[in-house]
Parts: sequence; structure tokens; C-alpha cells
Amino acid sequence: MRENDMHEARLYTRHEGVIHCELCAHECKIRDGKRGLCNVRENRGGKLYTLVYGKLIAEHVDPIEKKPLFHVFPGSTSYSIATRGCNFHCRHCQNSSISQVAMGDDPTRFCLTRSPQEVVDAALKAECKTISYTYVEPTIFFEFAYDCCQLAADNGIYNIFVSNGYMTGRTARVIAPFLTAINIDIKSFRDEFYRKVCGARLQPVLDTVKLMRELGVWVEVTTLVIPDYNDSVDELNDIAKFLVEVDATIPWHVTAFSPSYKMLEEKHTPKRTLLKAQEIGFEAGLQQVYVGNILSKGGEDTICPSCGTVVVSRLGFSIQGKSMIDGRCLECSAVIPGVW
Repeated sequence: MRENDMHEARLYTRHEGVIHCELCAHECKIRDGKRGLCNVRENRGGKLYTLVYGKLIAEHVDPIEKKPLFHVFPGSTSYSIATRGCNFHCRHCQNSSISQVAMGDDPTRFCLTRSPQEVVDAALKAECKTISYTYVEPTIFFEFAYDCCQLAADNGIYNIFVSNGYMTGRTARVIAPFLTAINIDIKSFRDEFYRKVCGARLQPVLDTVKLMRELGVWVEVTTLVIPDYNDSVDELNDIAKFLVEVDATIPWHVTAFSPSYKMLEEKHTPKRTLLKAQEIGFEAGLQQVYVGNILSKGGEDTICPSCGTVVVSRLGFSIQGKSMIDGRCLECSAVIPGVW
């Protein structure tokens, strides 16, 4: 990689030639000439560089419901960007072709160079209400995301992270003032799953969910339900109870797994499992639980928790109808939590 393609990273300290990256919860100790676990941050001569600043592998206009975010400007579009790289190595990653950068690989291969101004201009031209940092873990391209977030906010565009939640508290506090919303994956409620399937730990993810809510960022949570891995009643109930303890208004998306990457031999999630997960969520006290990646009549509708009226009707990523105004149910005037 050429020297002028690199950009000094943020959120790190150095001690006797070893860099301590404080960006994500791996908190890698990186020696000179080496990279962190994400393979897109490198120690060069005692300075940490991000190798993917402005190097976009994907840029699309998506419905915001695809993130999935159901309580943030329903029916709007979001300008969605990603670089290559990730701090997880999930065996079931659906975006492995861009998220997994091999050791020694050039993470800018196949990428286009964009400036924050170009990203914001593209979002404005497409009349997107938000910019989403998504497809891979946005924490690993934090510096570019941060600069885009600042400029977007100055131009009246809102910012969204679609995240695995594996960031340090310091990182969360730096980015939170510029985030309107974040969707965080709780992939399992078992540390063993995180270690074996993702190469990570559970607790930092839970900490991020709590902290983002405390910092005033709208939070929605997604759990990809995988047969025989994280689909037990006990585990789903543990996730639901945790969310209720944090904030019962957090929407929970329980979505269907399809075999991918290194888990091609596993089973598809049956519809009955997702409906059971939805039932568990409601019984635990969550106000909104959504079924995703599978057709389920009413499974994606937003229901008024006060009177039961369908306030937003959905089919896939499209809005079929609304019965709310200014965040209130038209039937009973109850407030529907979200960013409307």
C-alpha cells in the first residue's frame, strides 16, 4: 500500500514501540509492522494507521427498513457505505467477501476512493435522510465514519451505525453525539457462541447496548436465530429479559438464518422458531418484536403498545400504511418510541 493512501488512526496509545489500539473491545497490542485482528489497522514506526480511510467497497441507497431499523424515519432511504474489513470472523457471515481481509492482503483492493464530502453530496443528491455505516463493522473504519458523520450532521443528514457492538466505551462516547440510531447484533447470549462462532466475547456487546441507550442514541437489536446454536427457549428468553432490563422500548428483530460462508451445512430457521421468539419477547415485556428474513403476516408491523392499533404496516422493506402522526398513535394518541 502506498504511503499516501494511509491515514493516521485515532483512539490508540503507544508504549515502548507497541501500540495499544483502543478502538474495539479486542484492544489489540500491535508491534511495529503488524496489524490488528481486523487487518485494516497497522503499526508503522510507532504510529497506528487506518488502511481503509475513504476506501469504499460498497455504496448503495437502501430502504432504512433493510438495516433493519423500524422506528427511524419509516419509508425513508439511507445512503449506505462500507470499507473492507471486520473485527469479527463470524463463520456464518453473509458479507464475508468484503468483511474478511486475509493477513497481508491489501484491504483497498477493489475499492473506490471517496472523501467525506463526496459521500455527503451523494446522500444529498439521492435525497437520503440518513447515512448508514453498514455491511461490515463500521467501528473498523471509524475515522472515515466519524468525519462523514460530522459533515452529514452539518448538512442536516442523520447518521446510523449497523454494528456488532464490539467497541470500547471510549469509542462509543466519541461517536454517539453524531449518531441518531444504531442497530446492534446480539448474536447469542452465550459467551461460548461468541468465542467459537465469531472470535469475540459477549459482555462488550451487552455493555455497548446499555451505553448507547444511556448516551441517548436510539437502539434496535437484531438476533439472527440459528437452529441448534442460539434458538433454545432459555437463551431467547435471556436476551429478551436483558433488553427489558435496559429499556423495554428497544425493538428486537428476530431474523431467519440461511446457510452461508463456513456454515453451509446448517439448517434454515423454521418460521415457527421465529414466531416462538417473538412470543418470548412480548411475554418478557418488550413493546416491539419483529420477525425478519421470512414472510409472516403482521410480523413486521409496529403495534401501538397502548391500544393495539397497527400504526405502521409493512411488507418486506416497504411501508403499506401508517396510522400515526408525529410519533403518536392516531387511535389513542399514545407516544410510539422512536425517531419519527
